[in-house]
Amino acid sequence: MKILISGGAGFIGSAVAERLAADGHDVRLLDNLSPQVHGKDGRRSFSLSRARASGRLVVGDVTSAEDWHRCLGDVTHVLHLAAETGTGQSMYSVGRYCEANVAGTATLLDILRNTEHQVSRVVVASSRAVYGEGAAHCPRHGTVYPHGRRIQDMEQGLFAPPCPICQVATTPEPTLEEARLRPNSIYAVTKLAQEQLIMTACPALDIEAVALRYQNVYGPGQSLVNPYTGILSIFAVAMLSEQPINVFEDGAETRDFVYIDDVVEATNAALFADKVNGHIVNVGSGRPTSVVQIVGLLAAALGVEPRYRVSGDFRVGDIRHNWADISKAARLFHYEPTWAVDAGISRFARWVQDELEQYIQSGGSYDAALDELRQHGLLHRSR
Repeated sequence: MKILISGGAGFIGSAVAERLAADGHDVRLLDNLSPQVHGKDGRRSFSLSRARASGRLVVGDVTSAEDWHRCLGDVTHVLHLAAETGTGQSMYSVGRYCEANVAGTATLLDILRNTEHQVSRVVVASSRAVYGEGAAHCPRHGTVYPHGRRIQDMEQGLFAPPCPICQVATTPEPTLEEARLRPNSIYAVTKLAQEQLIMTACPALDIEAVALRYQNVYGPGQSLVNPYTGILSIFAVAMLSEQPINVFEDGAETRDFVYIDDVVEATNAALFADKVNGHIVNVGSGRPTSVVQIVGLLAAALGVEPRYRVSGDFRVGDIRHNWADISKAARLFHYEPTWAVDAGISRFARWVQDELEQYIQSGGSYDAALDELRQHGLLHRSR
């Protein structure tokens, strides 16, 4: 097959490209090589090097019809991963996120509608962010879908999302694809728009479409210089640099951390499996892990004593809990995650130790990102 991956020099894109090239496919990659992802000196970027070794890289932007035309040619499958990512940053870079994520997707669809091509399937990267808080259990009303949390509640240290009906505190449940969608950041809104654009337009173009709602993907190749995504990278670099870690809220917030190799398997299945057309599918581990647990596992893997403070700080647009029900992926793709979080973090930690010099040379700064959030009124502290 001839496959185009937008965002192909990024973390997930380059890992999938490596797998596809090893399987003998003709891989093409479109990427704008953002310094926020690859650092000031892209030659040090692990994912960029992996991408270049896996296929033909076109440096361009998804908002440019000309750049799409340079890549599409006789392509049969498109994996659309390109996006601006980062919940916090999206809240003060609204135009940039909408331009890249929404307008970029619309540009692809315009081309597929109005020019000759051979594309038969499009797989789009969606996100667990589209659910907002996801499913939760209320002792009075059963499964509910909480609204975004209120700043005034979190300032009082009340971090658990309340039931939208009776306002009683809830406990998290795994989230199915059929859950009510409550995006509560600009990033989440744009990811939902990407998903809906592809899933609405492609059937009208007689193109098969699949949307993958990725959970918190981690592993070797994750950017160490982008301070807006990936707490595992942020925490690992801080630990190895002997810097203190700011653990937000009370540290009990959870995420579904899924290892990159499992994500590659699911994405490969979405590209080629039969009877997946029209489906929206969660891709995760199916297990929740708290932030404090992550700190402990990562410190143990790195062989360091972590310096961290549970601060009560919180970001506007963040969620409390979300982990995926992955039973649909099991049915459609025969997907079964093979990496437990402790094993995945151990492998990630070894890679980070090898790559730390890349971070230092590229000048990444998590503190600078937090300062930006403060300046825009998006980082708060409980009293």
